[in-house]
This record gives sequence, structure tokens and C-alpha cells, in this order.
Amino acid sequence: MASPKPRCSSFATTSRTHMRPSGETIDDSFVTETKNTQNRKLSQKRKTLVSKLRKNLAEEYLRYLSERDARKILIADLNELRYQREDRSLAQSPGIWGEDPVKLTLALKMARQDLTRTQMELNTMKANFGDVVPRRDFEMQEKTNKELQEQLDSLRGDYEEVCKEHEILLQLHMTTLKERDQFHSELQEIQRTSTPRPDWSKCEDVVAGGPDRWQMLAEGKNSDQLVDVLLEEIGEGLLREKDFFPGLGYGEAIPPFLRFDGLVENKKPTKKDVINLLKDAWKQRLVEEQKEKFPDFFFSFLEHRFGPGEAMAWAYTIFENIKLFRSNEVMSQFYAVLMGKRSESVYIKQKETVAQLLKEMTNADSQNEGLITMENLSTVLKSTFPFKKEEKILELMEAGGWHPNSSNADLINYRLLFIEDEEGQSMPFVQKLWEQYVDEKDEYLQELKQELGLELHDEVTLPKVREALMNIDPSLDKQTLNGYLSGAFQVPRTEVPEKGEEKEDGIVVQVKIALERLQMTDIRRMGSREQEPAS
Repeated sequence: MASPKPRCSSFATTSRTHMRPSGETIDDSFVTETKNTQNRKLSQKRKTLVSKLRKNLAEEYLRYLSERDARKILIADLNELRYQREDRSLAQSPGIWGEDPVKLTLALKMARQDLTRTQMELNTMKANFGDVVPRRDFEMQEKTNKELQEQLDSLRGDYEEVCKEHEILLQLHMTTLKERDQFHSELQEIQRTSTPRPDWSKCEDVVAGGPDRWQMLAEGKNSDQLVDVLLEEIGEGLLREKDFFPGLGYGEAIPPFLRFDGLVENKKPTKKDVINLLKDAWKQRLVEEQKEKFPDFFFSFLEHRFGPGEAMAWAYTIFENIKLFRSNEVMSQFYAVLMGKRSESVYIKQKETVAQLLKEMTNADSQNEGLITMENLSTVLKSTFPFKKEEKILELMEAGGWHPNSSNADLINYRLLFIEDEEGQSMPFVQKLWEQYVDEKDEYLQELKQELGLELHDEVTLPKVREALMNIDPSLDKQTLNGYLSGAFQVPRTEVPEKGEEKEDGIVVQVKIALERLQMTDIRRMGSREQEPAS
């Protein structure tokens, strides 16, 4: 019988005092404790009852197993009795079979035993392997699954690759859209602010020599270059009208060869005369040991050529001419070296390179006829410039006369590639060689800046520049490396500290200044950045 639900369950758990009808008091905490005790007793009773039921269930299951086994044994006994009765009936009528009854009985018994054993094995096999598939089907399914898995992996890889390409295309699309918008804005701004393209044919009647000379001067030049040509023509006329130049004084900012007070006579040489004079100066400079500075050498050369009394007049005259004719190759290079904007080693190395090329082509001319094949030209260029890219080699060959329809057996007069006109201008081949040198130097210095990882206004130490140079050009030898460091930090080559010395960390310079100084010097790549491992 279920126990009645205690009434105290609806009360709060806070301790209160109640009065019984008889006048006794009951504490709520005592009621709660009594209720918890009763719950624990009920839970214990349930656990005991569950354990007892589980025990009874186990006993009933054991009895079931015993009765099942007993039933199987009884069925087997009944079958055995039936088989014995059949054996006796067969033994009583041997004529039916025409065989020995004892032999037939034994054979029948053995057959029944085999049948029973086979039936048991069959039942066991059905029980154990009822849900097993044949090996042949399993192997076929496994092979099919493997092929499908490979196809899935391949498709997954293709899908991932397509996704990456799609992302790249999206980025390119966005970049293209930004560039399009930027170019559109620039086009609108140019259309708004630009002026009409000048009619350069109007200069034909102004320039001395008429249309023919203007056509020669303007050939292959853009508008900016044509402006320089026009300014040179105008400046040449004004320069010839001057009889004297005002002296610039003796200030420290004035080059030594121009320090003079008073008027200096304008010698009014022709452009060709100035170019020949500069070529003679270079020839003399190359045969000397180059101990004195180039400006001092220049003035000494003029004193030796024209005498001390005329040297200053010729210095002013030549300076005004080379300052004016910037489009002339000889004058512009001489002016850059004279004013310290470019190291004379750049000019000397360029001349040595051109001379080396001419020598190699002469060696390739076995018949000494002045002709080599296009194939020989390509071979000479690749051997002389092993680090030039293929497109750079093709640019030089095109400047030398090669074109896509040319055959490797076509002959070229290589000596014509190195001649100069009357104004000292080189042929397109040598000009292209110089342009590539300038571009390669810019790329080299840009690569150096990226390797340094600093902004232009940051300061950089000598060890960091040394490390960056060796990283981008591992083939640099010690002498060349010290030459680069000497030029960047304005330290004499003999005083460049060795790697690891304490004083090298104290040599610092601004990145922008170091790059500008290296830009003035002859700096070029000595080997590929990635060195091949030694075999």
C-alpha cells in the first residue's frame, strides 16, 4: 500500500514553528529532514526491488536455456529412435534392396550422421556468413570504389585550382577596373588641361639648313626630345652671338676650372671642333694613371693644348657648349663626368665593353672580311653578356639589323655597328647597349633597396649594405664589393673595414644618398642571384 503524501511538501523550506492541536510546536526543518529520510528509504527499496527482479530474470533465462537444450536433446533422441525403427524395418525385408542388410544399415547410419553434420555446418555457415558478400563481388566493388575515389580526388584538385584561378581573375578584374577608372580620370584631366600637339614642321624654316636638316634632327625623336633639339638650335645661335662670358668668381660652389673674375673671351668653335676636343681629352685621360681629379685634369689638358693664357677662355667656351648640347652623346657624358654627376669609370667601362664586343666579333670573322652571320652575332652577345635575358639579346640584334624574317646564315657588316657620325653620335646598336646598361643598373639598385627593406629617409649601416649586396649578387668578389661600399659611403677603398670589425657599424648613411651615389658609379650584376649548387 502506497504511503500517503506528506502534507508538509507544500510548505516553504524556511524554518517556521507550527502549533499542533495539542499545543506542541513542530519545526519546518524537522519536517523537511523527515521527508528526505523517507525519500531515501523509498529509493533504497526501489534499488532492492530492481536487483531482485534482475536476479529473477537471470534465473528465468537460465531455466529457458536448460529447457531449450533439453528439448533439442529430446528431439535428437526421438529422431534416433525413428532411424532405428526404419533400420529394423529395412533389415526385415532385405529382398527389396538386393544388398546386405547390415551393410545397408551401416551405410544409412553413416549417411545420416554425415547429413546431420552437414546440416549443422550449413546452419553454422548461414549464421556466420549470411550477410557476407562473395570475394569476387567485394574486389570488384573495391576496385570501382578506388577508381571513383581517384576521380573524386582529381576533380577536387581541379575544383580547388579553378577556385584559385577564379580568385586571381577576380583580383585582376578589380585591379583592371581600378586602372580603367584611373586612366579614365587621367584621360579626362589630360583632355581638360592638354594643349594641341605642336606642328613641328613649322621649325623647318627657322632651323639653319632648312627642311632637310630639320628632318635629320627630328628623325626618331619624341616631342620632349624635339624641344631639346629646338632649344639647342636657338641656344647655338645665341651662343655664337656672344663675344665674352662673365666670370663666375672664386666661390667654393664654382668648379675649379671656372674660377675667374672678369670677362672671358668666347672662342666660338664649331660643334664638331668641341666634340673632337672632348675625344682628345678622353684619349689622354685613358692613357694616364688618373691620379688627379677629372676637373683638374680637364683644365691641365686645356693648358697643355692652348697655353695657360687661353686655357680659361677655352674652359668657359667648352663648358657653355657641353651644357647646351645635352642631346649629343659625347657632350652629355663629358658634362656629367665633369660636374660629378657620373663617375668616369662608367664611361671607361662602357668603352671597354664596346671594344671587347668588337674584338669578339673580329675573332668570329675568320675570313677577315668584316662580315659575320646572325648566329655568330647572337653567340658573341650571349658569351659577352651571360646574364642578359633573351629579350635583351634580341633587342641588341634588332638594333644591329636583325629582324624576325632573318636567317641565322644572313651576313652583317659588324664594323658598321661601332662607327660614329661627325658629331660623335653612336650607331643604334651601341646606343641600345647603353640604354640597357642604364636600365639594368636601375633594376639592380631597386633590387638592392627592396633587399634593405628600408625607406629612403632611413639610415643604413655599412654591414647591412654589404649583406644586401651579397644576397642579391652572391658572385661579387671582395674587391668589387669594397668598390661599391666605397662609393656608397664615400670611404676610400683601402679604408673600407673588413667584415666583423667594430668600426663598420659606425659608418652610416641615408638610404637615398647611398643609392644616388651608387647610381653615379659603375655598378652592375656580376652573377645570377640564385647560385647553382656545386656538383
